[in-house]
Amino acid sequence: MIAALQAVPQGATAVFERYYKHPVSKVWAMLTDNALLAKWFPELRVQDLSAGGSMKFDMGNGHFEVMEIKDMIVNSILEYTWGNDRVRFELSPDGAGCRLLLIEHITEITGHTAKDLSGWHVCLDVIGALLDGGELNNRKQVWEQWYDEYTRLVADFRQA
Repeated sequence: MIAALQAVPQGATAVFERYYKHPVSKVWAMLTDNALLAKWFPELRVQDLSAGGSMKFDMGNGHFEVMEIKDMIVNSILEYTWGNDRVRFELSPDGAGCRLLLIEHITEITGHTAKDLSGWHVCLDVIGALLDGGELNNRKQVWEQWYDEYTRLVADFRQA
């Protein structure tokens, strides 16, 4: 399911919603356990899992960006800075499974926004595949398909 993109006073929010057939604790581990995180987002690591703690993003060129954890409640909320933006994961039980909301607070819609949104979309699909014991084959090809969708979404948002 494609994200919903909405205007807010300080920019926009992109809201992704996913349902996984796994308990909240397993989904939480995908977001916070570095060994599992590496399987779906190899550039990202938890340094200090606490409010005021940090995540670390490997820029791939020998540089790292440290992102502050703004809000953290075990098995429920993880929010951290992402450049000038914020990324927030909200988890809640849904029957025997888990409902995940990924809310990205975007300060400014740029030419890179569609790339980021399609990246998050694929990341959430990869999490689902991993939880189910599989993989998402050819992530780049899947990303390219979603990039076309998110390019249209961002263009429609700009015209509104």
